[in-house]
Amino acid sequence: MKIFWRFMTEERPDAEPDSELPLQTLSRSQLDALSDDQVHLVKLGHSSILLKIHGSYWLIDPVFSERASPFSFLGPKRFQPTPISINELPAIDRVLISHNHYDHLDKKAIAVLAPKVDVFAVPLGVDKSLRDWGVSEDKIQTFDWWDTFSTPVTEVTFAPTQHFSGRGLGDSNESLWGSWIIKTRSASLYFSGDSGYFSGFKTIGERLGPFDLTMIETGAYDEQWPGVHMRPAESVQAHIDLQGKVMMPIHNGTFNLAFHAWYDPLDTVADEADKQSVTLTTPIVGEIMTLGEPWPQNRWWLSYKDK
Repeated sequence: MKIFWRFMTEERPDAEPDSELPLQTLSRSQLDALSDDQVHLVKLGHSSILLKIHGSYWLIDPVFSERASPFSFLGPKRFQPTPISINELPAIDRVLISHNHYDHLDKKAIAVLAPKVDVFAVPLGVDKSLRDWGVSEDKIQTFDWWDTFSTPVTEVTFAPTQHFSGRGLGDSNESLWGSWIIKTRSASLYFSGDSGYFSGFKTIGERLGPFDLTMIETGAYDEQWPGVHMRPAESVQAHIDLQGKVMMPIHNGTFNLAFHAWYDPLDTVADEADKQSVTLTTPIVGEIMTLGEPWPQNRWWLSYKDK
């Protein structure tokens, strides 16, 4: 209640941008034209990621709704559109879900995606929500920490994070949360989901690293919840602990979920990465990245801070 009252009453300068942020629109034909011999990645906004892995399409935490909320009229509203409509997406081999918070598990998106998805890989307990929403049992696989699965081109592990779960009153921590590691024949990727900084990053790095790319939560932090969301300096340290080569900050630039300015996560993580000699990639939403090719490093947000 204290945090809710603070959201309702506290002035939050620059909580949202004053102008439209850059966006690279995507089409189905563009995606299909990408080489099947490589791994391609697109940031769809916030923590939503589209992958094309050697010809197979994957989604991580797909959120397409206008609000990260149980209500259509209340709650954090999207200020950055998605680069492609959910209906234009191709058939999806795997959807990976990190946990059940509204900015990571989108009921409407799941319902639309279900007919075109082969498998939803979800933490223990999240399967109940998907079944309640009409996803057939044979499309759902559940995972505990350190569980793995393999496909012809990948080996995937669900790993611990320091966070929590819940979508309403009475279901706190009834489902699991975590991170995803995707290893292909040409690349190793880490997706953090949400987490506070903890020793588990080093453990994951020792067991499953190094990683060509880490997608690390960098946003929605505050002094009132330090244990469940990392500050940018902690995000950079997590990347180092994981033995990452290149870091991509996620969980920012789409929804207003905290009290900091919309650009603060990007400003601060860029400074921290420079201090630690960490290679940072900061694509605009919709920009196609191909692993093994130059990483986008334009600090685009600097031009939009004062517009």
